[in-house]
Amino acid sequence: MKNILKIGTSGYSFNDWIGNFYPEGIQKGKMLDYYSQFFDTVEINSTYYRILNRSVFYHLSNKTPDDFEFIVKLNQQTTHKIENGIKAVEDIKESVAPIIESGKLKGFLAQFPWSFKNNANAKKYLISIKEKCDDIPIFVEFRNIEWVNKETYKFIKENEIGYCCVDEPNLKGLIPPQSISTTDIGYVRFHGRNYKAWWNSSKGDRYDYLYKEEELSEWIEKIREMRKNTKKTYLFFNNCHQGHAVKNAKMLIEMLKNQMEISDN
Repeated sequence: MKNILKIGTSGYSFNDWIGNFYPEGIQKGKMLDYYSQFFDTVEINSTYYRILNRSVFYHLSNKTPDDFEFIVKLNQQTTHKIENGIKAVEDIKESVAPIIESGKLKGFLAQFPWSFKNNANAKKYLISIKEKCDDIPIFVEFRNIEWVNKETYKFIKENEIGYCCVDEPNLKGLIPPQSISTTDIGYVRFHGRNYKAWWNSSKGDRYDYLYKEEELSEWIEKIREMRKNTKKTYLFFNNCHQGHAVKNAKMLIEMLKNQMEISDN
């Protein structure tokens, strides 16, 4: 099965990327134009904090090439606060209408907190979110290890929900590296391995981490395994501090070019 690899970052509009990735003096409104010269996909994470005016996505669509792809993170009202969460899905669908119309929206990411635990009510809620998304793919990222079991994979596969694999610190209760796919689209988010700051923000930014090549090489076989069972695989770097995400995304692209055929993607 031919599999397309899409590699990018979780967000792109960061002031501390100026000088590390973006040219000095770049305007905020020109960042996506520049970013799209190097990557053909991005996660929009700002929607987690607030639902944007649809005019924002109209302009984002116009700034990007025809083959550019967006994944949009669901609002915190849906994943963290829960109350009125389904209404927030309706609102975000209206917000992203321009990239739905242009064919550039490829899915919603629902990243749940550690407190979202595996139980009947949670599963019912996941089904409600999926139904509200209509035919837009949805990918679920769990933070609580209670969800890591065959029953979960069977449940979300039956309900056509994508599973998001993660790379994060090796801490008790967190999700280990996996190569699970529950739809024909694979998904991985690289959060970094800053274990000191993960539970303690006084020790810095949780996502302040630069992967070494040998750490990313641990994922080569997992990515290869996911490609066997999917048509497309997204790999996003969320270690955004000081442009680390860009550096590691570029690093992984080169590693994969050397170890598997991705030149035609």
